[in-house]
Amino acid sequence: MRYDPQRMALKGSWEKMAMTEELRWTLITGASSGIGAELARVFASRGYPLILTARRHERLEALSAELGQAHGVPIEIMAIDLEDREAPRDLHEMLRERGIEVHTLVNNAGFGLRGYFASLPHEKQLAMIDLNVTALTSLCRLMLPGMIERKRGGILNVASVAAFQAGPYMAVYYATKAFVLSLSEGLHDEAKPHGVTVTALCPGPTESEFSETAGLKDPRLFNSGVTSSAEVARAGVEGYEAGRAIVIPGAWNRVGAIGAKFAPRFLSRRIAGLLQGMR
Repeated sequence: MRYDPQRMALKGSWEKMAMTEELRWTLITGASSGIGAELARVFASRGYPLILTARRHERLEALSAELGQAHGVPIEIMAIDLEDREAPRDLHEMLRERGIEVHTLVNNAGFGLRGYFASLPHEKQLAMIDLNVTALTSLCRLMLPGMIERKRGGILNVASVAAFQAGPYMAVYYATKAFVLSLSEGLHDEAKPHGVTVTALCPGPTESEFSETAGLKDPRLFNSGVTSSAEVARAGVEGYEAGRAIVIPGAWNRVGAIGAKFAPRFLSRRIAGLLQGMR
């Protein structure tokens, strides 16, 4: 596992406030590209100091420099691989040692794979579960008690419209996002009485590196109705700040989620499978 933290210089009023709970430190996982990078831009524009994590250190450095210059907020970057089951606890300890209390946790890191369950690499599918589910759950468990104690802050978990139905040819990915949605909804009601918000962001097809990683360059799913990462991020942050339990960016995505809820499950499965372009 590789950790490579870097601290930007804090200036002016930020310097006096840097290690107090007045700062709304926001931890964003998978921040090096796509929705994660756009979430960082939105939170920075609202004055949130940032802790950016991902595996690609050079991209974090570039994003940190961009946001620091544009918004002047404190930024910490940490190159970390959250597929390692010890990584969330190690990250939590590193922040504790620096005196940083996380106001907002953004669980964005994750990936998908397209193909037949019985043919996709076994270890890669388990790694998907480790990142999409295990790391996310661990970070929620580590960060939420402090938020409840302080009666402020919250969690923004990036799920997907895939959470609303089963998905042939992306079966494990759809299952992980169903877990994220269910967990987020449960935590929303548990945390709300304490002044803490938990929100599930459920984007549909989005312009990002996700489709290339998942092998989704050609499927019908990405032939129309694709939303930009910037639009998804903006909707997610606005929904989180409004205290919503679920945010689904885009009218067609909301229609699809409602349709998946009320349509017969065999029909939802068939449509999801057809959209993967495997038939």
